[in-house]
Amino acid sequence: MTMNKPIRTIAIFLMALFAALLINATYLQYYAAGRYNDDARNRRVVDAEFSRQRGAILVGRDPVAVSVKTDDLYKYQRSYPKPELYAGVTGYFAYGGAITGVEKSQNDVLSGDDSRLFVNRLIDLLGDKGPQGGDVELTINPKAQKAAYDALTSLPGNVKGSVVALEPSTGKILALVNTPSFNPNKIATHDFAANQKAYDALNADPDKPLLNRAVQMALPPGSTFKLVTASAAISSGKYDASSMVPGGPTYQLPQTSGESGLIDNEGRDCGAKTVKFTQAMENSCNTVFAQLAVQVGADAMQQQAEAFGFNSSWFDDLQGTNGKTSLATSTFPKDMNPPQTGQSGIGQFEVRATPLQMAMVAAGIANQGTVMKPYLVNEVQSADSDTVATTEPEKLSEAVTPATAREVTKLLVATVNDGTASPAAITGIQVAGKTGTAQSGQEDVPPYAWFVSFAPADNAKVAVAVMIESADIPRDDIAGGKWGGPIAKKVMEAVLNQ
Repeated sequence: MTMNKPIRTIAIFLMALFAALLINATYLQYYAAGRYNDDARNRRVVDAEFSRQRGAILVGRDPVAVSVKTDDLYKYQRSYPKPELYAGVTGYFAYGGAITGVEKSQNDVLSGDDSRLFVNRLIDLLGDKGPQGGDVELTINPKAQKAAYDALTSLPGNVKGSVVALEPSTGKILALVNTPSFNPNKIATHDFAANQKAYDALNADPDKPLLNRAVQMALPPGSTFKLVTASAAISSGKYDASSMVPGGPTYQLPQTSGESGLIDNEGRDCGAKTVKFTQAMENSCNTVFAQLAVQVGADAMQQQAEAFGFNSSWFDDLQGTNGKTSLATSTFPKDMNPPQTGQSGIGQFEVRATPLQMAMVAAGIANQGTVMKPYLVNEVQSADSDTVATTEPEKLSEAVTPATAREVTKLLVATVNDGTASPAAITGIQVAGKTGTAQSGQEDVPPYAWFVSFAPADNAKVAVAVMIESADIPRDDIAGGKWGGPIAKKVMEAVLNQ
């Protein structure tokens, strides 16, 4: 029997509809599934993720971010037991995909989507339990973290600054604090009107509490950069810690004339024409380090800075809301002329560094010249606390030879024993340190106070960088040693006295 034309037309039309339906279903479920799942407008996915029992962020055995049960639509509320102390580390997990810090960088683990947790997800699927996230254990030393936060916030007035402490031999971040800090619980709340109000207030705050100054702010490092200049000068083979170096009360930068190109030492004793290298570091002699930088040359200075981590990205354990990391890159300028090179030798011109970067410089010298890649995540665990992965320390570079590192260390020990870094001295322990006061370049912005140190000097367990952007301190009293040294001392003591 032959099918009549109307029936055949309808059959072909229905077949075409089924084919279109099949193609569309295949496209949506296979090709476009990932894009739709990642789309912030997909409320079903957002609600499901927000309702999941997210893993904990741990410092030792103590959670600094944890999901607790609730009676509302979303089942679990993200909670931060010590919010302001750890906000710069944990970040926050808020509705709609607003995630920062470790919450963002380790989101796959904490949400349970990480491939290393596949077996756990399968067990959860076959059992009665809903999907659970894995835990993330941090490298943070809780005593060092608290010491850093308490010391920084004890400065007078409205304090803006950061402290970073590293374990030189591994790159573990032992402390990372910022002030002003914020309370991530107010952003993570299920009261979305209150959530938005809190975020808007923090985002509009001129003191920028949401800014992670340890890794998102690069400022002129001032005289703490003299560690790099000293390393370059000693690596050139012309000097060691016992050498005489070019000094003087003033130094006219090459190719310049007048006040704009004149470097001075603000009255510190830096010799007539030459001075002992130890004395130059003890007194933080600008004339010495500007001349050393010019002698070494722009290319060698750039190579030395980059060997410590400048002009590159090497840290991914903290993330912001925009892009992959939204972290600041510490920069050392390229293609400088001689006067610019001289200024760079004292941490000015266009040299910029984050507190984490300057902690790495100190840690590299403390670790016999080897710079280790900094990391914050020590271990990934399943929801049952079984170890899934442990971070292995990774060498970033050989910044200087062990011999050069020992010579620079001698200079820094002398600076603590007899120079401007004496506020960081610890009884019975040899400490290496350096002060820094960097000009902001703006008349209405005060200088930045810096301090870097490590201890014990001959076998360092901790390296510290302190950056004080501003506090209620008279402009002419701003000094890295006076204000940053005691902070570094307390952090080092917290690590060493355990």
